[in-house]
Amino acid sequence: MSTRPAPRTSAVTVDLLPAEGVAEHDVLHVTSLLGRLVDAGAALGWVSAPSVEEIADLVGCLAAGTDSGDSAAAIARTGTEITGFAYWNRYARPTFRPHVDIEKVAVAPDAQGQGAGRKLMEALIRAARHHGTEVVTLDLGGDNAAAIGLYESLGFIRTTPGLRGGGGEAIRHAAVLPRPARRPVISLELNPPPSL
Repeated sequence: MSTRPAPRTSAVTVDLLPAEGVAEHDVLHVTSLLGRLVDAGAALGWVSAPSVEEIADLVGCLAAGTDSGDSAAAIARTGTEITGFAYWNRYARPTFRPHVDIEKVAVAPDAQGQGAGRKLMEALIRAARHHGTEVVTLDLGGDNAAAIGLYESLGFIRTTPGLRGGGGEAIRHAAVLPRPARRPVISLELNPPPSL
C-alpha cells in the first residue's frame, strides 16, 4: 500500500465569453479541444475537425451577441488548460416565450466526471436567465447516458422521444426557467365606448 498522497487535480473554473472575445491562444486551445473530440467520434455536428478560422469566426459571432443576449459561450479550465467549451444562441424564429438553444457542449475526456460539464451548463443557464430567457433546449445522442443524466439533473425534460439524426437516435430536451417577475399592467381607457 502506498503512503503517497493522491495527486491533486486543479479545480474546474468556468467563465463566460466576454463581448471582447478571447485571446488568439484560447481560440487555438478551443480548436484543439473540439478537433480532438471530433476526431474521436464525439457527436458535435462536425464531420471533420473544425479549422482555427472556423472557430475564430464562431467565437467572434458568439462574443458579438453576448451583450444583447443573442448568444452566450462558456469556457471551462482546469488550471490553465481549456477543458470545456459550450454555447447557446437565441432561437432564430419568433417564439411565444424567449427561447435559446444550447448548440454545443464539449468536455475533454480527462475532464469528464470532474464537474466541467455541470459548471458549463450552469453558467449558460445563468446567462439565459439574465437575458430573460424562459425556455432552453438542446439535442443530444440517445446513447449518451452521462449527458442525459446531467441535463435531467439540471431540470431538463425529454420533449421529443427519438429523432433520427445522421449518427443515430437524437433526443431533444428542454428546461423551462421561472418567468421573471412582471409588473402588473394597469390601464385607463381614455376613450370609453359610447353608451347604448
